[in-house]
Amino acid sequence: MKQVFRSKLAWVFGWAWVIFAAWNAWDLIVRGSMPSALIAGAVLGVITLLVGLLALRPAIIAEEGGVRIRNPFRNAYVPWSSVDEVQVSNAIVIVAGDTSIRCWSPQPSARERAKAVRRAGRQQARNSQLPDSAAQAVLGRTHADWVAQQLLEMAVLRKRDASGTTSVSWSPVALAAVAAAVVLVVVTFVLV
Repeated sequence: MKQVFRSKLAWVFGWAWVIFAAWNAWDLIVRGSMPSALIAGAVLGVITLLVGLLALRPAIIAEEGGVRIRNPFRNAYVPWSSVDEVQVSNAIVIVAGDTSIRCWSPQPSARERAKAVRRAGRQQARNSQLPDSAAQAVLGRTHADWVAQQLLEMAVLRKRDASGTTSVSWSPVALAAVAAAVVLVVVTFVLV
């Protein structure tokens, strides 16, 4: 069973941009005039590629045998038995032996962290007694803190099911998309 962790805001923004870009591409095809439509289409294509790589692609995917990390240009895989630590600072970092993998998504922002701390302070001030365990578990925590805790719990529970070896590699899909964007820009400049 797969579980995908990512920035929900980035995902929504990414798909909103894709819809916007598709609408504008249709408009350029129907009403555009050369060469301005070609230039606008190239700009739209490059920006859509960047949005796809930076907003839609990054994710942490928890699988049966391990955790897969998709960053904009790199893929990584860490079997559950190799997960030593999951840290949260300005990003989630999965430590596996000598390898540290920084995850692009979800990231805790300073604003989100400050809001969580304020929420915890208000909750403590309202209750003179300790809050119940469920409320205490979420006080002062961001979405990234919750994801890190989930990954650590999965690493402990699924250690026996671990499969594969730790690997970090370039993403062929991301590199091909960048190459396509470069070709699009070059062709546009040649034709204009």
